[in-house]
Amino acid sequence: MKKRSTTTLVSLAAVFLCLVSCGNQKTETKETPKAPELEIIDLATNQKVDVQRYKGKVLFVNFWASWCPPCKEEMPSMQALLNELADDARFAMITILYRDDPKDAVVYMKASGYAFPVFVDADGLSARKYGVTGVPETFLIDKKGISRKHVIGPADWSSPEAKTFINALLRE
Repeated sequence: MKKRSTTTLVSLAAVFLCLVSCGNQKTETKETPKAPELEIIDLATNQKVDVQRYKGKVLFVNFWASWCPPCKEEMPSMQALLNELADDARFAMITILYRDDPKDAVVYMKASGYAFPVFVDADGLSARKYGVTGVPETFLIDKKGISRKHVIGPADWSSPEAKTFINALLRE
């Protein structure tokens, strides 16, 4: 009898601890932090980008590299997403090279027929601020500047789920 009651007591304690810690997690993650400022250079103009021009827009921020096969895997759907939202002033796509030679990226973009804007994170500061550990990594940021979704690895940005999420951000 003593063994059974000890086991029950330990199980109840474990459940209680889980409930307490789960409750704390929800409270801690209730407020999502603002996305970090980007410090990037426009590859087309070689000029520093004034990120204030993106204020009030839904931002699709993608870190990628021309040497990265998973990046290349998701690019057709990124181009499709951009084509679909090209006339929507509430949306902006920002693709940022990660540990890549800009010349290689230009060659790859032209050869592949992609037209999304490419930016350079010359000193890697933006990638560090965002906590990027590899590529591709994508962040969806709402109109208030809150990072709402972080996707590690390739994604199908033309999927119904992705479109639904992005359209919901656009409607907010």
